Amino acid sequence: MQARESEPVTRLLAVREEIAQAARRAGRDPGDVRLVAVSKTHDAEAVRELAQAGQRDFGESYMQEALAKQAALRDVEGLRWHFIGGLQTNKARFVVGAFHLVHSVDSLKLAQALHKRAVAAQTVQNVLVQVNLAGEAQKRGTGVCAAEDLAREVVGLAGLRLSGLMVMPPFADDPEASRPFFRALRELRDSLSKELGVPLPELSMGMTGDFVQAVEEGATLVRVGTRIFGERPAPA
Repeated sequence: MQARESEPVTRLLAVREEIAQAARRAGRDPGDVRLVAVSKTHDAEAVRELAQAGQRDFGESYMQEALAKQAALRDVEGLRWHFIGGLQTNKARFVVGAFHLVHSVDSLKLAQALHKRAVAAQTVQNVLVQVNLAGEAQKRGTGVCAAEDLAREVVGLAGLRLSGLMVMPPFADDPEASRPFFRALRELRDSLSKELGVPLPELSMGMTGDFVQAVEEGATLVRVGTRIFGERPAPA
């Protein structure tokens, strides 16, 4: 008798199907969109369960927790870890080599710290510039003009590979409210790629409440946590 799928696995498969449907509606290949399962505050065994169902990309925001989780899952091959939270410059040394992609580069100081560490490790760190399109004071990220300047600087740092941009729109009950921000990020990416003469393939945008709209507007990475794992555990 076949074992019944767990609720997180069932939800994972449902989210994947929603992503595929949204991509097809937009005339896109569903394979061009990667689902980053946001596993922050969930334990390593929750990640392992989804990995056994074929999920490979996981998002973390807290350094100590993320590194402990990675250590507990060293036996699982092919995992790609994404750092999606705010990153302090003094934590840059922990990121390089441990994360496939850093979504949240928002200052030249942070970019230079990551670059310095990557050069010392003889590697290249993939990064995204986080853009605060709405100018929300409580959120990290650069404004549009600053993002353009930062992108130009990052492209010149040999230890970094600028892969694209990330955005977190203002919270809204209506997911359609996020659409203009997703569209603006795509347009900014396109103009930057043309100006800099480098491919910027990644757009990290869309979360549990609005990932469908993000895919329709061109997201290549969607960050979904609650829809897959359920509500985050309460702090001990």
